[in-house]
Amino acid sequence: MKQFWGYEDFRPPQGEIIRMILEQRDALIILPTGGGKSICFQLPALLQTGLTLVISPLVALMENQVQELRDRKLPAALLHSELPRYQRQQTLQALEKQQLRLLYLSPETLLSAAVWKRLCQPQLQINGLILDEAHCLVQWGDTFRPAYRRLGAVRPALLKCKPKGTKIAIASFTATADPKAQQTIRKVLQLQQPQTFLISPYRDNLNLQVQTVWTPKGRRQRVLNYIKARPKQAGLVYVRSRKDSEVLAQWFTSLGYSTAAYHAGLGAQERRKIEASWISGQTQFVVCTCAFGMGINKPDVRWVVHFQAPLLLSEYIQEVGRGGRDGKPADALTLVSEPTGWFNPEDKQRQEFFSHQMRSQYQQAQQLAKQLPAQGEVAKVAKEFPNGAIALALLDSAVQLEWIE
Repeated sequence: MKQFWGYEDFRPPQGEIIRMILEQRDALIILPTGGGKSICFQLPALLQTGLTLVISPLVALMENQVQELRDRKLPAALLHSELPRYQRQQTLQALEKQQLRLLYLSPETLLSAAVWKRLCQPQLQINGLILDEAHCLVQWGDTFRPAYRRLGAVRPALLKCKPKGTKIAIASFTATADPKAQQTIRKVLQLQQPQTFLISPYRDNLNLQVQTVWTPKGRRQRVLNYIKARPKQAGLVYVRSRKDSEVLAQWFTSLGYSTAAYHAGLGAQERRKIEASWISGQTQFVVCTCAFGMGINKPDVRWVVHFQAPLLLSEYIQEVGRGGRDGKPADALTLVSEPTGWFNPEDKQRQEFFSHQMRSQYQQAQQLAKQLPAQGEVAKVAKEFPNGAIALALLDSAVQLEWIE
C-alpha cells in the first residue's frame, strides 16, 4: 500500500471493507466524499488474479482513476463510447488475454453486445462487480440512465457462463444513500446478505450556509459579492440546467472573471479542456450542472455555491463534497427563493416542471406496458417505442417488470 498509494495504514473502516471484498462477500459502503473509497476496491482487485469490473457513471471519473492507476504502472483500463477505435480494440484485446485487473466501464458499455460477449467467455475469471457512485442508480436509473435498472441481472447471467462454483461478489460505493436509497440499491443489484458500512457524510471542515434571495437580480448580486470576497480562490457554482450554466458563465465572463460553462451537452474534448483549466488554476471557477465534479480530483476547492438548490439531498451532499478535500476549511452557500414564490418564482417553477415531467414519464410507461409482449428484448423495445428503455426502467421501479438477463 505504501509503495503504490503512499499510505502507512488504512483509515477506518477501509481495512474491514478490503477484507470483506477479498472474502468475496456483498457489501454496501457509504463513506463521506474524500473518504478514500477507491482504494477499498482497487487494492483487493490488484491482490487477486482475475478481473474486477468497476461500473462508473461518468467518463471523467473513469479517466481520472484509471490514469492514476496507470501512473503507478498498475493493470487497469477503461471502456466508454468516446474512446478512439484503436484504444477500444487495445482494451478488448487486453481483456481477452486476461492482462487486466481493473476494467472501468459505464452500465451502457457493460451491457453492449461487443463487451458482454467477451465478459461471458468461460475462461475469463471475474472476481467482482463494483458499483461506484451508487447513488446514480437511484437518481438516474428511472429516467436518465435506464441501464442502471438492469444491473441486477448481470451477476446471474455471468455465472451461467462461468465454471461451476464461480463466485462473483458485488460491492456498491457512495457518499450519499438514505435508508430508502439503500433499499433500492440492495433490491436492484440483488445483493445477497450484504455487509453495510455506514459513515456519516458530514465533514466538519465544511461551513454550510443557506440564504434567501428575493429577486433574480438579487440572486446574481449575492453570488457576485460572495465570489468577490474570495479572490483567486478556486470554487464551483452549481446550477440546475444547461441554459443557466451558459447564461451565468457568460455574465461572469463579461465582468472579467475566468470561468466557463460545463454541462453534459458539451463534447468530450471541450469538457476535458475545461476540467484541465480549472484543475491547473487558469480558470477560477466553473458554472456547472451536476455533470461536473465526480472523479475530478482537485483538493483545494475553497467554496461551492448552489445558485439554485438541488432537488435531492443526495445531490447536495455530493456537490458540497467537492469543497475542502484537502481537509482545510471550505465554504458552501445555497441560495433559495423566498418561500411564497410571489417575488421570485424560479425555484417553485423548476420543482413543478420536474415533478410534471416525472408524472408524464410514468404515464407513458403505463401506456407502453399495455403494448408490450410478456417477454422481449430491451434493444427491440427501445427501437420500436420512443423512450422505450426509460419506460422499461420505470416499470421495473414500479415492480411491474423483471429483467431476465
